[in-house]
Amino acid sequence: MRLLVTCFCILFGLVAVADAATPAKQLFGAKATGSQQAPASHGSYAKGCVAGAVQLPETGPTWQAMRLSRNRNWGHPETISFIEKLSRFAAKQPGWDGLYIGDISQPRGGPMLSGHRSHQVGLDIDIWMRPADKLNFSRAQREKISSISMRRSKGAYVNGDWTRAHHEIIKAAASDKRVARIFVFPGAKVQMCKTAKGDRRWLRKIRPWWGHHYHFHVRLACPKGARGCVDQAAPPRGDGCDDAQKWVNDILKPPPPNPADPNAPKPKPRRDYTLADLPQQCAAVLQAN
Repeated sequence: MRLLVTCFCILFGLVAVADAATPAKQLFGAKATGSQQAPASHGSYAKGCVAGAVQLPETGPTWQAMRLSRNRNWGHPETISFIEKLSRFAAKQPGWDGLYIGDISQPRGGPMLSGHRSHQVGLDIDIWMRPADKLNFSRAQREKISSISMRRSKGAYVNGDWTRAHHEIIKAAASDKRVARIFVFPGAKVQMCKTAKGDRRWLRKIRPWWGHHYHFHVRLACPKGARGCVDQAAPPRGDGCDDAQKWVNDILKPPPPNPADPNAPKPKPRRDYTLADLPQQCAAVLQAN
């Protein structure tokens, strides 16, 4: 019996050492299902994990989850609730039957095997700009179909595929109290600033960012009462329209590059997080059934 216990301890120690050296993205990317724990987001959007994540059904009455082979249609229950609500609103817009949903999180969150640095705590959602006018795509078709770009002139303006429905759907998302930020390309924010009427407070949550012309990225705030979930700092006060216009101006007339300092140290390559870099609760999330 003592020999058995000793062997188990040695084996457990070897596993622990292996996990300590293994990139966290491999540990979390290997999990096919969520943990059987109470729902909780641990850590920050780019350095955390999610317990008790819920899988967004592949197809719903007003949505379809895309790129199912990635198994990234998992999120905090508040995230799934938000998607269901926004997709019902989108289905009321001309030419839209709902939403195409891109990446949310892996089954237990954490760093991803590829792509995003964020999307780690089950509170980020990529929503395609392509109007969802067909909700019966097969799994195979969802691997091949792509969203469509809304940008023109490298993101300084929207193109002819941008519609009032895009404005209304993003506005509805930003008006939800659960939403902390929405990332879109600069030209989209400027366009919404130009056409917004009445109460403009929701525009504060719309933030210009590189890319984000094939999809818009919704980030929910930490659920009320959540412990160990780290919110991003609130956006600057105001509607943010002047800031978005500056982004556009810089696209149209890029500022001269700063001269390189020959004595500046070379930037260190970004290393992969290990489990030790994440909140302590993430080890339990990985080990749970």
